Parts: sequence; C-alpha cells; structure tokens
Amino acid sequence: MAADKDEVAWAFSFPAIDGGVLDLATFKGRVLLVANTASFCGYTYQYDGLEKLNTAKSAAGLTVIGVPSQDFNQESPDNATVKTFCETRFDIDFPLAAISHVKGAQAAPFYAWVAAQRQWQPAWNFNKVLIGRDGRIAGTFGSGDEPDGPALSAAIAAALLRAA
Repeated sequence: MAADKDEVAWAFSFPAIDGGVLDLATFKGRVLLVANTASFCGYTYQYDGLEKLNTAKSAAGLTVIGVPSQDFNQESPDNATVKTFCETRFDIDFPLAAISHVKGAQAAPFYAWVAAQRQWQPAWNFNKVLIGRDGRIAGTFGSGDEPDGPALSAAIAAALLRAA
C-alpha cells in the first residue's frame, strides 16, 4: 500500500491480538504512543512503564498501543501466548495488536506510512511512534527512550496540549 502524504494515523488498523480489528480511527482526537514490542527482549521491562504511562495519562487523552513483532526474533510464536504473557507478567490493559511486521516490505500499513512520512522504521524492539491529536506523527523514539524518560515525557506533554 502506497502511503499518501495527506493520510493520518486514523486511516490505519491492525488485527487485534484477541481477534477482530484494532482500528486507530476509534482513537481519533487522542494522542497515541505506538510501541513495537517483544516478550523476550532486554527492553521487555518497558511494558511496565508503558502500562503506567497509559494509566497515568489516559484521562488527559493518551492511549498506548502495543504492536508485538517477531521482526527481531524475540517474540512468542502466537498471539494467545503473547496476550497471556502481557496480562499475567505486566498486567497490561492497553490495546495490543496481533503479531505484526513493523519494518521492511512486509511492514503493516501503519508502519509503511511512518516509514514513508519520516524515513524511519523501528531499528529494534520497543521503538515508539507518537501520534498527535490530529493524527499526524509527532515524534519517533528508539528503544533507549524510556516510557518515563525526559525526551518522551516532554513530547507527550506537548502533544497532549495541542488541539486536534
């Protein structure tokens, strides 16, 4: 799918981890933090920070979305295992996509759009894309940008202040 320069995040969806569709249009007007995740990565502990961030900032308009990916060979083989791991180990309550590609020719349409817009794709697990209330990309962040770190915190605060 060719990414249109005028498209916004609300045009995309992912298969949901428990079946159905995770349609980003349902979050229109909110700030999204989309993180590609993996169960067996050195950064897997960030699930805890992502859940705390989602809980703390939800009322202000933030939603975290996890996108499990096997692109870096550190994810469980099936959605049910990933879902159970996230719920039992980290008490994840934010939306999770089904296991998806996040880079390269097979990237999910959302990630293909981010690559076209920013010439950026996840370089590793727990890379993050911040989407503003207007559906446009407000920033991209690497694995080392912690959910409660200064760079991400400042970008989220600024995005939450902007109108849709």
